[in-house]
Amino acid sequence: MGPRENATDPTRDADLERDADPTRDADPESVDRPKKVDDPERGDHTAGPASTEATASTPLPGTPDERDSGSLAVGPEQRVTVGRRARALQLGGSALLLALALTAGSLAVGVLRDGGGRTVAAAPDAVSPALVNSADLDASITALQAHLRSQPRDFGGWATLGLAYVEQARTQGDPSRYPQAERALKRSLDVRPGNEQALTGRAALAAARHQFDRALDYADRVLKENPYSERALSSRVDALVELGRYADASKAADTADTRRPGIPVFTRYAYVHELRGDVRTARRVLEQALASATAAGDRAYVAAQLGQLAWNQGDYTTALDDYARALAADEDYLPALEGRARAQAAHGDRAEAIKGMEQVVARYPLPGPLVALGELYEARGADGDAAKAADQYALVDAWTALARAGGVDVDLDTALAAADHGDRASALRAARAEYARRHTVHTADALAWALHVNGRDAQALSHAREATATGYRNAAFLYHRGMIERATGHERDGLASLRAALKLNPGFSPLGARQARKVLEAAK
Repeated sequence: MGPRENATDPTRDADLERDADPTRDADPESVDRPKKVDDPERGDHTAGPASTEATASTPLPGTPDERDSGSLAVGPEQRVTVGRRARALQLGGSALLLALALTAGSLAVGVLRDGGGRTVAAAPDAVSPALVNSADLDASITALQAHLRSQPRDFGGWATLGLAYVEQARTQGDPSRYPQAERALKRSLDVRPGNEQALTGRAALAAARHQFDRALDYADRVLKENPYSERALSSRVDALVELGRYADASKAADTADTRRPGIPVFTRYAYVHELRGDVRTARRVLEQALASATAAGDRAYVAAQLGQLAWNQGDYTTALDDYARALAADEDYLPALEGRARAQAAHGDRAEAIKGMEQVVARYPLPGPLVALGELYEARGADGDAAKAADQYALVDAWTALARAGGVDVDLDTALAAADHGDRASALRAARAEYARRHTVHTADALAWALHVNGRDAQALSHAREATATGYRNAAFLYHRGMIERATGHERDGLASLRAALKLNPGFSPLGARQARKVLEAAK
């Protein structure tokens, strides 16, 4: 759930500002033209439809600590129906949390004032971006808000607040922060058009909303002026990866490592290598990054990335050790809690896995853990588990609708969830829309599977092969490919793909792995 807000959050109340703020209805993209800066008596606020991101899925998350940590020895890479949505929001527990998380804090009223109501000169370095990365992000945001009430022309402070909101949305599952982030970043650019901090913040926000073309454009604009900007270098790698431009992403990672080696770059470098099937290099780089990490947030982030890498390869013992390292640094780190539950399930400890995943969704009901918990209920099959599973899938529908209301492109998340647990026709529409925007291994896999569940296997096969063409070792992709190959008459290839999926990661999915074993047993 989102943090408690004081009544003077400088980006909260839209209604009070609608008439007073001359930039209220301006095109958010026209940020480089000089504009009149709001009177600090009135402040700058925001409220509006919530938005969110699928985090945890994802594909390349940002690090908790973007500071340079020194060089390493090696270089680093549905349709949502009203009925289901209404039903989801009526559920107890997670649904209540979801509703609160999406609306909490959007009702507070506040203004910015200095002591005497005067405009205060900008203090570009008054607030360090390191505040975004501190262990207590909520407290840091409160401090930023207090600072901006006395220094409303501090464009660096506004940019840092925007970045803090993006980070808060990502780590705490609070989608109301994205509109706030946009307003804070816009305020920074109103005060100082074209400033680097705000443009890098815009890149991070665009990536969080899955607008990767925009993220790349902002990163490139920053790098044109400052080729050594760590945030822009990292954002550029992220955007290229998410656009499926893997060769370019690899070159960008090499460039970033040369210019600004450090944990943010190393983790991205590792992922680029993982996408090419070079797991050994990915793990080596991450281990070195972890050894160099000093901040708790860095240690938690890198250790959790190591855990995910190990889990993908079916090494559950190592994954559990890695997640333990992450939780030793930060006992509340959500990706580590979720990853640990997945590893426990794959390792055969279903009871602890369900308990852990229930705790995750009770705090942050996002699509990844919701689907995982629903499948764990289905696999257990106890009395009432079918209804519990259906509740989790209904909450995914609610999340999808609310995320879209906030301008987030969530078609990939919708396609993956709906193909197995929802409206198959909407899954295909979403997968096609996402694939039209970007060709990645993930969008190719989602489109292949959505086509398959809709009976269009001839079309699905090429996309399933595309998803596995880079060498990326993902058991779910192999499972999808195997089922599609069998459906298109390639029985031998299909069985081989299913065996490969189970050999790589036999616990990749409670339901998918069970189905793969069933098919292989029947083929004997």
